[in-house]
Amino acid sequence: MKIGIVCYPTFGGSGVVATELGLALSKRGHEIHFITYSQPVRLDLLGNNVHFHEVNVPEYPLFLYQPYELALSSKLVDMVKLYGIEILHVHYAIPHAYAAYMAKKMLQEESIYVPIVTTLHGTDITLVGSHPFYKPAVTFSINKSDAVTSVSQSLKDDTLRLFDIKNEIDVVPNFIDFSRHKTHFTDCQRDIMANENEKIITHISNFRKVKQIPDVIKVFFNIQKQIPAKLMMVGEGPERLEAEQLCESLGITDKVVFFGNSNEIDKILCFSDLFLLPSVTESFGLAALEAMASGVPVISSNTGGIPEVNIDGVSGFLSNVNDVEDMSKNAIRILSDNNRLKEFKERAKEESKKFDISNIVPKYEAIYKRTLKKCMILK
Repeated sequence: MKIGIVCYPTFGGSGVVATELGLALSKRGHEIHFITYSQPVRLDLLGNNVHFHEVNVPEYPLFLYQPYELALSSKLVDMVKLYGIEILHVHYAIPHAYAAYMAKKMLQEESIYVPIVTTLHGTDITLVGSHPFYKPAVTFSINKSDAVTSVSQSLKDDTLRLFDIKNEIDVVPNFIDFSRHKTHFTDCQRDIMANENEKIITHISNFRKVKQIPDVIKVFFNIQKQIPAKLMMVGEGPERLEAEQLCESLGITDKVVFFGNSNEIDKILCFSDLFLLPSVTESFGLAALEAMASGVPVISSNTGGIPEVNIDGVSGFLSNVNDVEDMSKNAIRILSDNNRLKEFKERAKEESKKFDISNIVPKYEAIYKRTLKKCMILK
């Protein structure tokens, strides 16, 4: 199949998943076309089966905000006609499904029929989509898609609760490419991050309010009072400065490392002993899954799709949102006994294997085939 993939090209979870999916599909013989405003961060392989097409938005003084949706829909039309793309897989209802629908209608005027598969990732539903300004557009985009998938059962339930959805929604979870988690690093590289007797605690996110960054710091503060430890903070976002100030006020600046955005996440996770994810909400919890795939147990909130990934008492522990004391207690329980830590590490790795990319990609292929078949009948 010739598949067009539209996603955000940034460090966020949806962009990573879309890129990994495209690369996996290309290895199975499909021709993949990424169409977005810059090359996705994990797209380091371009070849015969993988193509990238940049969406340029001309600057016009007339527009206070440059019309990306119009530029994207026009680019989609051009790429479908030029490369014979058979199906569009768009990640995020707005603006991508919205733009794809406009492209689809323009192409129909020329008797070209291209179905749209929309994958909902969370922010487009729980944060942006439910806002009254966007709700009609999100509802329209989902209902006009030829197939809709959601990354968790929790997100599907939220979507059906918040919007008047007529379409079926298939739950296809996020996944992990285990080939990226087979790297073995040396102890001397670990020594750069922490002393031999120190446990390494890690948090990876976009440092937005929903991620509860102050709770990460507070949980670590409680841990390091009882167990020698270092905290690795990976990512960039609006809450970083406040987090740095909180570390300073608690007197733990020398025990916390702020990496910013990093392409060496696999290396950091390889040396980690515990992962913290106290978010207010997560549609899936991809960061937790990546940690588990590296054999790192997870201390997280029990919100959204996280309990579908992090199994309480097996791969880590779940606590209520904002319950810093319970998260701290659970973290110390795991870290205080090396045998118990080893067991949690092994179970976290085992649980993550359910989400191996080789189990998930065929589900998307089946949806593509079903959608193409349905559109051929309707056409």
